[in-house]
Amino acid sequence: MPELVNRRWTLANRPVGYPQESDFAIIETDVDDPQHGEILVRTLFLSLDPYMRGRMRDRRSYAVPVGIGDVVVGEGVGRVIASQSDDVAVGDIVACQIGWQEYAVVPAHTARVVDPAMAPISTALGVTGMPGLTAYHGLLAVGQPRPGETVLISAASGAVGAVVGQIAKMNGCRVIGTVGTDDKAAYCTDELGFDAAINYKTEDVFARLTELAPDGIDIYFDNVGGTVTDAAIENLALRGRVLVCGQISQYNLEEPEMAPRNFWNLITKQARIEGFLVFNFQNDHEVARTRLASWVRDGSLKYREDIVDGFEQAPRAFIGLMNGANFGKLLVKMSD
Repeated sequence: MPELVNRRWTLANRPVGYPQESDFAIIETDVDDPQHGEILVRTLFLSLDPYMRGRMRDRRSYAVPVGIGDVVVGEGVGRVIASQSDDVAVGDIVACQIGWQEYAVVPAHTARVVDPAMAPISTALGVTGMPGLTAYHGLLAVGQPRPGETVLISAASGAVGAVVGQIAKMNGCRVIGTVGTDDKAAYCTDELGFDAAINYKTEDVFARLTELAPDGIDIYFDNVGGTVTDAAIENLALRGRVLVCGQISQYNLEEPEMAPRNFWNLITKQARIEGFLVFNFQNDHEVARTRLASWVRDGSLKYREDIVDGFEQAPRAFIGLMNGANFGKLLVKMSD
């Protein structure tokens, strides 16, 4: 194999508030050969996701934080260009934890072979990947929706929220989404089939929820936290369920906002609030992925990708994600 040079984005500083481009540094290294049980992957698409911001903090969490000087974490889809594994062949397309880099040597058992006939390979990072699985398991296993119930989703046009809403409609629910622009609101109602969408930047969320869901919210799928979540909890139905998936409105704050002070609604409405991680449902991932892919193929599950061209653009695109600039699943296209 000709000698290869790897470019990688590393964490130069721990961001204070919203990340800055100066918090990242690009370096070049040699590409190692895979050893027994390993594969060498060339990245085709890199996924950018809100959880990455939490990994940049030096604090205890469900995953180890990124160290200063380390490659920024992230899942990617790539082509195997060298293999020391009997299970993964050269030429295979795989999804794995590549990180923000052009090449990666990873243990073969941590890579998932992607079938391009199942769905476009980019969807392995979106609608049939971690975001889609999060939506599927979170709504169906944790939320347990019933026909006729009202489901509210924050960040409803995003990679997770859009899938949640469509699966909720498949299950006979009424669906309301909150978004940050009128274009995203129109996308939710006109293309995804939501019953209503609220622009939280220009509308009074509490008042609109009172109008749109006079009998209350049965399931709130929370991706943002903050004032939108306060309004949702104020409008819960009897035995409502709050599913905490993400809190992107809080990730970049130097000081956390005052915690919600309306939890008394959980008592009066006999409601529950539950956080979850997609990894808890790992044994059911393949069944879920097969169903998601079949819905994509038959057109019943729509998705949108926001693809940024060029490895050099990763930090800028990630900063945009933190500010809600993306529209759909955010990906960096690395190579063909």
